[in-house]
Amino acid sequence: MNEGDSSTEKDTTAGPAAKSSTEKDTTADPAAKSRRASRTYAEAGIPARRRSLAYADLMAVFYPPSTLRQPTVTDTPFECREWEGVDDAALSHIPIDEPGVASWEPTLERAIKSIVSIKAQCVRSFDTETSGTYTATGFVVDATAGLILSNRHVVSPAPVVAQAIFVNYEEVELQPVYRDPVHDFGFFRFDPGKLRFMQADAIQLAPHKAKVGMEIRVVGNDAGEKLSILAGTLARLDRAAPEYGVGQYNDFNTFYLQAASGTSGGSSGSPVLDIYGDAVALNAGGAAKAASSFYLPLSRVVRALDLVRRGAPVPRGTVQAEFEHRPYDELRRLGLDPALEREVRAAFPESQGMLSVRTAQRGGPADGSLQSGDIVVAVNGAPTVDFVGVEDALDSAIGGAVRVSVWRGARAFTARIAVQDMRDVTPSRFVEIGGGVVNEVSYQVARGYGVRAGGVYVASSGHVLGSAGAWRGSVIVSVNNVATPSLDAFAAALALLVEGSRVPLRLFALDAPYRERVVIMNVTTHWHALRMATRDERTGYWLYRDLAPPAVRARAVEPQTASVPRLPPALAPAHRVWPSLVYLDFHIPYLVDGMRATQFAGPGFIVDRDHGYIACDRDTVPTGVGDVYITIAGSVVLPGRVELLHPAYNFAIVKYDPLLIGSTPVENTPFHPEYYAGARRLAQGDAVYLVGVSADQSPVVRRTEVSSRSMVSTRECVPPRFRCVNIEGVKLHDQPSCQGGVLCDAEGLVMALWVGVSSQDSNNKDVSTMSGLDVAVLRPTITSLHNNQVPDIRSLDTILWTMRLAPARTLGLSAQRIRQIEENSSDNPRLFYVTGLATSESPAAKLLATGDIILEKNGRLVQDVNDISVIYGEKCVELVVLRDGKEITLNVPTTPLDAMETRRVVHWLGALIQQPYRAVHEQIRHLPSEIYVSCTLYGSPANCYGLRPGMWITEVENHPVKTIDDFVNVLKEMQQQQQQQLPKEEKEKEEGEEEKGEDDSLREPISLADMRTARYVRITVVNKTEVTRVLSLRVDGHFWPTWQLVRDPSTFTGWTSLRHL
Repeated sequence: MNEGDSSTEKDTTAGPAAKSSTEKDTTADPAAKSRRASRTYAEAGIPARRRSLAYADLMAVFYPPSTLRQPTVTDTPFECREWEGVDDAALSHIPIDEPGVASWEPTLERAIKSIVSIKAQCVRSFDTETSGTYTATGFVVDATAGLILSNRHVVSPAPVVAQAIFVNYEEVELQPVYRDPVHDFGFFRFDPGKLRFMQADAIQLAPHKAKVGMEIRVVGNDAGEKLSILAGTLARLDRAAPEYGVGQYNDFNTFYLQAASGTSGGSSGSPVLDIYGDAVALNAGGAAKAASSFYLPLSRVVRALDLVRRGAPVPRGTVQAEFEHRPYDELRRLGLDPALEREVRAAFPESQGMLSVRTAQRGGPADGSLQSGDIVVAVNGAPTVDFVGVEDALDSAIGGAVRVSVWRGARAFTARIAVQDMRDVTPSRFVEIGGGVVNEVSYQVARGYGVRAGGVYVASSGHVLGSAGAWRGSVIVSVNNVATPSLDAFAAALALLVEGSRVPLRLFALDAPYRERVVIMNVTTHWHALRMATRDERTGYWLYRDLAPPAVRARAVEPQTASVPRLPPALAPAHRVWPSLVYLDFHIPYLVDGMRATQFAGPGFIVDRDHGYIACDRDTVPTGVGDVYITIAGSVVLPGRVELLHPAYNFAIVKYDPLLIGSTPVENTPFHPEYYAGARRLAQGDAVYLVGVSADQSPVVRRTEVSSRSMVSTRECVPPRFRCVNIEGVKLHDQPSCQGGVLCDAEGLVMALWVGVSSQDSNNKDVSTMSGLDVAVLRPTITSLHNNQVPDIRSLDTILWTMRLAPARTLGLSAQRIRQIEENSSDNPRLFYVTGLATSESPAAKLLATGDIILEKNGRLVQDVNDISVIYGEKCVELVVLRDGKEITLNVPTTPLDAMETRRVVHWLGALIQQPYRAVHEQIRHLPSEIYVSCTLYGSPANCYGLRPGMWITEVENHPVKTIDDFVNVLKEMQQQQQQQLPKEEKEKEEGEEEKGEDDSLREPISLADMRTARYVRITVVNKTEVTRVLSLRVDGHFWPTWQLVRDPSTFTGWTSLRHL
């Protein structure tokens, strides 16, 4: 899984993310935050990309024409059949729009058979790209070889899975075979034999036919439509390459064409056609506020197509310098000699300027030889004023050198510069670590920030790198003090680590390369696969090999002893409490149980130092899936694991190994005996001391008093997650800002915990408030754990609230009952009534109803919500309730609650599937099945084909499935059937790859056939409003293998990851 690369139930539409998170990457509405920026200018005119599902690529403004002619790099005449072999002069008298000579209708009718809509998933963040789903356009340029031309940002340097849909809605699989490292074009390959109902024709490329004033048509998948035909007129042939923002992909060292066509997103890769059906340019980008459309010239495309067609590599050389075309008036200000200008104008009469050096990349071959502002006069002795001449010289001199003659100031210089292979600074490998992705810093990324190409670039942070705050855009300098100048060095450094340890990570952010930081990384690679992927340049496939994981030892850290800091007398009574307070950091590897964030922190309270039990609120440890790190005495940091999540009350229990803290003088939290036993509780006006923990883990002490005691109010969350209900809390006057703590008396005896309560506001934004939690609610759980028992926690499955006697009297409560309540109440009398049901399917929920006022439990008057909110060890209780004005007696079975909520997670095609947890039951009338989609990952088949968080799977290939076991069994049968259908040679290849084991050779997984033969799985899903849909998901076991996460108390994290079913 990738950071910041997932969606949760709030995400009601498919779409990619940016960084998670978030980069943490990673959990917002994908419709609003799509995977990559659109190829447009920002409205403010600042170079940037707008986030959208498809690329908004074409708009238009008419600019004054320029007479600069784009050179041709081919001798093949790209003319219509009627004019082939006829001299241009002989045709000059024929109007271009003369009826009978050419018309758009037959031209477009032929062309649309060669234009395809491309549906693609970028399955991993990589280099300038982020994972997600997008649509675009392409067109066939070689029908025999099955080659489709599109943009580089469509073919993508990242791993993609793509399909092409022809005009008759036939779908074929696409294989990315080439993407130019600089210019915005690339090629897909498809199998022409897969087209059964039509034959695609190729569109000819005619770069030399582009002329100012030419009428054009842009035909493609505009704004997500299957086919749009939009008109325009070429206005410029010498526009500078558009810039879409620092850190994004940007073309350079080329002219662009410009026109007015008024198109929008999704038309990336559309052909720009002339009236004869030839492509004169390739649609690439546009301006958002204006209507300017930008097209890539095809001169370099023609060269690359010829080489790709022959199966030859496309040589691309570089000196890591960026050039720009400047008009003569600007060149004079740079010092251009008038005599030189006359010579150039005479040699190139149609040119209005020359090339100059914009930047020489730091650390590149041209660094120190070329300077910004140098005017390029000649390359290898040949005068040149355009980009094609420069690139021809570089592409033919890889491994050698070129002589670049420049005019600098008032003098001429000639520099001999080594030519580097562009592939050396264009990454084709990445490492997956902890759900994140790192690759080497590409020239594309480096040139935007002025840093050297090379080094380990964080494309997606994931779980492990995210624990250190190494977000996307960071460059890792060293791991545990081992330098990581390359991807191989990074992999070797990981192999030296110890699983479960914490190590220093040195890094810098690309937008602040002058400021290095040292952060702490948690080494927890067991949650995800640790592997390296390498792209096969011949086939375009990404092949994986496993990397050597960090060593696993019985103890990730050695026992350490620390002293508890002595607090000054002014902080009394904190000195009594401080030895029992610890600090917890909690990191979540997968967004399950309704989580939208991945990192949490807060104080904990030692409740059993002999067994190593710590209590904390569920705002600090909200789920059982994650890594816990405990800081004791501000000095010792050791790993822990989640032992219990109370399903009703706002606390969790974390366990650590007491042997790891040596003789550190920690103490159990000093609970006040009367408050711990429940004989007393805090009330309004009581004086208390708040001993809290600040953000920097220093003590906060405040003498204050209780302002109120009332029911804790929280809202249902989206996506569903644990919320605090059926419990009272206390509020304080003049409460200080802190992350939590305890409420104690002057002697330091704890009467309540000061905890965070997580909820959401009316806009479904997460909010957290502070409240006092009675320590009496901890006692049953702590007692059971102390006796090595699991507490038998049960519930009536109701949501309760208080009611005063006045409305109860109106609802029919008798005067006799009111007198009884008043006589037995020590303070303000009140009742508890049912406002909702936590589930509609339990026996208790079928007996109780909304509006019931609960009067008695087992013959005793209910005066405290704790009497009925949680019931320990009783399988059935007798309740007296007021319903419809009458008191009735019910024998209500209680529902056992799981103290971990989630014990199994299945990953399938990018969807995280689990059994519905308690918060989900609360928000649905009827449970369709126990196969609940908790999260989908960006760029996955689940995300692409409409499987949303908050859905239930009820059928797989017409097989009804009710439980996760049913679902897994159906998947196993499908895998077995697939293996039986594999060709013999595929089986032998896969068996041979399995025998290789953990060697260093590249190996393909057992699901290799899924990459080569598309297969879809049909599933039936139901959403929370009980609307049923049928979806077809493309099987992709290469990038999205099926695995399980199973609760395992024998491991130090409490979980085992099974890479199989």
